[in-house]
Amino acid sequence: MEQKFKTDGLGLSNRDAMNKDRISDLPDALLLQILSSLPTENAIATSVLSKRWRSLWTMLPKLKFDCDFNPVLDDNNIDPHMFSENVYRSLSLHKAPVLESLHLSFEGRTDCSDVGIWIATAFARCVRKLVLDSFYQEDQTVTLPSVLFSYNDTLEILKLKCAIDLEFPSRVCLKSLRKLYLYQVHFKDEDSVSNLLCGCPSLEDLVVHRYSNADVATFTIAAPSLQRLTIEDLRQEGGYGNGGYVINAPALKYLNINGFIDIESCLIDKALELVEAKISNVSDIANENILESLTSAKRLILHLSPLEIKVPTGKSFDQLVCLELLTHEREWWNLLSIMLDSSPKLQILKLTDVSNFATQLPFFFVSTTPLSGNLLI
Repeated sequence: MEQKFKTDGLGLSNRDAMNKDRISDLPDALLLQILSSLPTENAIATSVLSKRWRSLWTMLPKLKFDCDFNPVLDDNNIDPHMFSENVYRSLSLHKAPVLESLHLSFEGRTDCSDVGIWIATAFARCVRKLVLDSFYQEDQTVTLPSVLFSYNDTLEILKLKCAIDLEFPSRVCLKSLRKLYLYQVHFKDEDSVSNLLCGCPSLEDLVVHRYSNADVATFTIAAPSLQRLTIEDLRQEGGYGNGGYVINAPALKYLNINGFIDIESCLIDKALELVEAKISNVSDIANENILESLTSAKRLILHLSPLEIKVPTGKSFDQLVCLELLTHEREWWNLLSIMLDSSPKLQILKLTDVSNFATQLPFFFVSTTPLSGNLLI
């Protein structure tokens, strides 16, 4: 028996309605949200679906390319030259007025000129966030062309990871850069560090993960606008030497230091606006003034032993209201005693012992009045 299909007011039968591509009728803004949830390579692949989809992906505000990802071949060993061509072609076709984010993950053997073309094209698209993640391939690294960083006024966030060499013979100019993340990158010399940081007048947040003395002997951070600083020294995981740090950041509000073990120096200019600091795994530093530089902090988290770092005497932590100590450190009680004596406004004390399961939960003491200097916990 032949099945009959009713028609609606537009002359469409039930069968036509069932076969109609309803997704393509959605507005561009909603379709772009859908494409943004896909890997960029898959989003680009939708261009073959129909004329409606052909150039839709070119308006995506965020792009991410990973040389280990191939949606067609499912092959983890893509030719780097083919990957470079795909990235360049995609960036050339991109039409969004502003590229909010570009994330590139590539091999260290990638040609430096290809990386330079990617960066130059991204800068021409007014990219605001740029992530370059270069992983080691046969110990090869990529050197970023310094000339590309001689002037840019749109980039706000820059993340550089792993097999990347940085050489800045002259000062860069990244006028709008607010956040800079350096994960195990390699600087040619101390001038390169200085020329990068001095060329970022709006820098507020800096994260540095490095091996002491792996590239430069003294890593100097001089940034007048810097408000948040995190340094993780990975030497404890298999180091390259001693090295040292100099920190000059007068506007600093948050400081996190982890892993300064057996290094030559760590000198910090007093941060008068400091609100919070966390100091962990710090010991055996020949020349340092870490605790002495933190007297303006309101909150301190100290995971260290008074036997392994200088504890200032006669100094007042007159703004400190919250203190956390790790109690499995050697002679932690001496550090507690000194801190109590020198902290007239202290209100919250937290003692944490991670070495004993029975006392693994933190102990809190809260007072509505300043703690007494001779109080025993």
